[in-house]
Amino acid sequence: MAELSDDIRYLKGIGQQRADSLAKLGISTLRDLICFFPRTYEDRTKTVPIAALKQGESACVRTVIADEPTLSRIRRGMELVKFRIVDDSGSIDVTYFNQSYIRYQLQMGKSYVFYGKVTLEGQRRSMINPLFEPEDTPHSLTGRIVPIYRLTSGISQKMLISAIRRGLDECSAKLPDALPDSVAEKAQLCKSPYAFENIHFPSDYTALELSRRRLIFEELFVLSCALTRMKNSRIKKSGITVTAPRLERFFSSLPFVLTGAQKRAIAECARDMSSGAAMNRLVQGDVGSGKTIVAAACIWCVYEGGLQSAFMAPTEILANQHYKTFCELLSPFGIKVFKLTGSMTAKQKREVLASVKEGEADLLVGTHALLSGSVEFNKLALVITDEQHRFGVNQRAALIAKGHSPHTLVMSATPIPRTLALIIYGDLDVSIIDELPPGRKKVDTFAVGEDMRERIYNFMLKQVKDGRQVFVVCPAIDENEERPQNLKSAKEYSAELQSKVFPDLRVGCVHGKMKTSEKDRTMQAFVDGEIDILVSTTVIEVGVDVPNASLMVVENAERFGLSQLHQLRGRVGRGTHKSYCILFSDVDNEISKSRLKVMEQTSDGFKISEEDLKLRGPGDFFGSRQHGLPEMHIADLCTDIRVLHDAQEAAQELLKNDPELSKPENERLRRRIDELFVINDGTLN
Repeated sequence: MAELSDDIRYLKGIGQQRADSLAKLGISTLRDLICFFPRTYEDRTKTVPIAALKQGESACVRTVIADEPTLSRIRRGMELVKFRIVDDSGSIDVTYFNQSYIRYQLQMGKSYVFYGKVTLEGQRRSMINPLFEPEDTPHSLTGRIVPIYRLTSGISQKMLISAIRRGLDECSAKLPDALPDSVAEKAQLCKSPYAFENIHFPSDYTALELSRRRLIFEELFVLSCALTRMKNSRIKKSGITVTAPRLERFFSSLPFVLTGAQKRAIAECARDMSSGAAMNRLVQGDVGSGKTIVAAACIWCVYEGGLQSAFMAPTEILANQHYKTFCELLSPFGIKVFKLTGSMTAKQKREVLASVKEGEADLLVGTHALLSGSVEFNKLALVITDEQHRFGVNQRAALIAKGHSPHTLVMSATPIPRTLALIIYGDLDVSIIDELPPGRKKVDTFAVGEDMRERIYNFMLKQVKDGRQVFVVCPAIDENEERPQNLKSAKEYSAELQSKVFPDLRVGCVHGKMKTSEKDRTMQAFVDGEIDILVSTTVIEVGVDVPNASLMVVENAERFGLSQLHQLRGRVGRGTHKSYCILFSDVDNEISKSRLKVMEQTSDGFKISEEDLKLRGPGDFFGSRQHGLPEMHIADLCTDIRVLHDAQEAAQELLKNDPELSKPENERLRRRIDELFVINDGTLN
């Protein structure tokens, strides 16, 4: 009997070459193989008479080969095998391209079941490259519900199905099963062997649905238990007690009135920091909702207790921006704000490091430079990270390690639907700022086609002549990228705008392949008003504050997720000027049109994110694997919400009765959670 951890090459028929191909699909062990679930299924349970076949229909036909398969060579590299199949109702012409061996596998006069797509020309029916099996052999490709898997070069459906069959047979007694029996019984779930058999080789649709529910529940249950245990372990950590000063003193000193949502978030943070346990809180708010003032209030509370704070931003330009904001907000209280970034001179850095170590600096604002081993704090009590998904878990941990269980505050301007936040931030306490400060201007948004190009160019020119600035965002970086012909690239398009469209204006370009210093210089020039039109990729989507920018133009808008478009739109409307967002798209597709319509109809980031979740899934919120979740094998965080709620309730109930999972019946679950942390080391939030 094989072990789940055995190398895939253990299986008969899997040599080194196939193992290398399977590795591209993430399959290296037997566990990977049997947990590589189908992406869809085809119903091949019924055969259809030839006369009843319709144009474009994929179907099974039970037929006899009516004539000898013949091979013909059309030209070099093009071989055809042709023959005719018949049943009592009609005939089909069958053609195989470049599969000359097929003629030796088929015998005239013998019965076969063929599966393929039918083409109808008048009364003549044809199939190209259909699957087939002799009628008198066990059916693996026809006569059943057939799984369809993701593939890669060198791996066929037939080969993968065969490998999975052998894999299941080899480890049938050791199939993954992390669910305690009591949980499975209460949730009325089928047994693990039944689930694995019928997810890959379903006997019928009822069996398939029972199997899916079991495996989805188990995956979400294990994840919920893992995140809850992580959260509980953090809660147990004692933290520095920051006695909350009277917050009204801070509020009344500000030159503006806070919203109810901002005050609520500040009160939640103050309560956490005075509890005696280490705070671990996310402040999540839409673009322009005023998260920075929540951070400032927390820094003030820590300062009042005679302690230090650190604030880490993902880029130097954002660090400079926050440094300036905190100086304006906090200096009146006597709070000494220092900055540490990569571009500072060695002398400047030495002076800052000495001030931080000696406790003269109350707040240190910086980039990844804060993680340097030379940065030593005197009494660090609060760590804040901005745009938290831009930092790896290990980076945040490295900054936290510079203090003794400091309080942690992470901020994100990416609105996440509550259903997704339940999982992604399952280990964090969440404060949501769901109000915009008064005076924040609505950005008028229009989805337009190429027929509006000249009018938009004129509008861009008018904005600049009125003293404003313009963002233009492209989906690609340069013309050398493999891309559809109509896809705009930042480098190419900026050159075109400068030379042909706006020769009298100052056009700049910024993209992710530029050196950080060069990118920051260009961004700073735009902030300082030295560039009229900035063409960029999505590197500008997070945080950059240019109050004078009044127009955002997004090229090939259908290529972006709604949440991403909302982030881009948030780069304008930050000053006193009326602002606009133009979404260019010429894709004649109803789904794309309805998506962009959402952008025209609402500026509520949470509503937009709900739509995005339905349309594109969770990956779009952060890009590939940045959301800190392990890869889902079968659960879909968009559609399996009801099962998610059931799994979370079951996880909470189990952990309430056995928080350490020390009971014998929970041993399998504990081992699976430990494996999850090993596999996803450094990525789980």
